[in-house]
Amino acid sequence: MIEFVPDLPVLLGFALAAIVLAITPGPDMALFISRTINFGTHHGFATVLGAVTGIGVHTLLAAFGISILILTAPAAFMALKIAGAVYLIWLAISAIRSGAGLVITKGNGRVPSLKASYFTGLGINLTNPKVALFFVTFLPQFVSPSDPAAAGKLVFLGLEFIVLSVPIVIGIVLGAHWLSGTLARSEKIQKALNWSFAAVFAGFAATILMAEARK
Repeated sequence: MIEFVPDLPVLLGFALAAIVLAITPGPDMALFISRTINFGTHHGFATVLGAVTGIGVHTLLAAFGISILILTAPAAFMALKIAGAVYLIWLAISAIRSGAGLVITKGNGRVPSLKASYFTGLGINLTNPKVALFFVTFLPQFVSPSDPAAAGKLVFLGLEFIVLSVPIVIGIVLGAHWLSGTLARSEKIQKALNWSFAAVFAGFAATILMAEARK
């Protein structure tokens, strides 16, 4: 296999994590729904494109920054992996306590340009600490400190995240009216989703911490 392509178990494990993050309610999702409801699907897709651009930036920064840590500071890299497990536990707790998690705001009647919607999507993704922490603390869980192709594999995983998440957010844009009218106001559905997210995040955290304890 090409050296920068991770093994199949890694690809499948990361795919699950990427899908869970993509469907977890947050600022990006709220923006996609809000723009679609207020200004139409073109603006929803424009914000999605902006967010995807932001994910690309996060991927490159994380990949090359983490690869430097691997080469120059193995202890710091290990600390980063443990921080990733702690972050996942925090995400699990937050998922349970977050309630609905979606805040939809109505527009003021002014229709922005598609360019403005794109940059809004880019901005909210780049400044979303959950996205930044995901790429900085979670991506390292899927590479080995001794792997010379670590940077390439991290970039590949970032592209995998984009490929998997784009169809999901497109579906969110197309189904924005249903999501805002049913999902965001249904306490039972939201609680079920939050507990599901919490279980997945906690499972990943436990796996990471047990793996580190055995070393």
